[in-house]
Amino acid sequence: MTVALSTALRNSRADEITTALDAGSGAALLRIYNGSRPATGGTATTLLAELTFTDPMAPAASGGVLTASAITSDTSANATGTASWGRLVDSDANFVADYDVGTSGSDLNLNTTAIVSGATVAVTSFVLTEGNA
Repeated sequence: MTVALSTALRNSRADEITTALDAGSGAALLRIYNGSRPATGGTATTLLAELTFTDPMAPAASGGVLTASAITSDTSANATGTASWGRLVDSDANFVADYDVGTSGSDLNLNTTAIVSGATVAVTSFVLTEGNA
């Protein structure tokens, strides 16, 4: 059975992501990795790129949807590989959440999943839909 949450509760849950990411001493980070995504907060695979969120990470959620503010591209990727997942950490590197990545149809969409060391990696969209929104 699917849980049906009120819009206020979905917004609150989504806004907790922003609160957690903005809790560090500076701007939050989006780290892009290859390989299989580990268990929640588990040891990461190869770091391909690291991008920086605007602070605050996002405006208040609306309709159970959280849309990230501008994310600064990584103009020199760390390594070559196929991006398969991303990790959100606050500026003090505290784990907040992991997400699958793609080039379309994912919560987190990149300009390409074929990352090349030294190349630019950019986010084309990062929109999280909470619950049954």
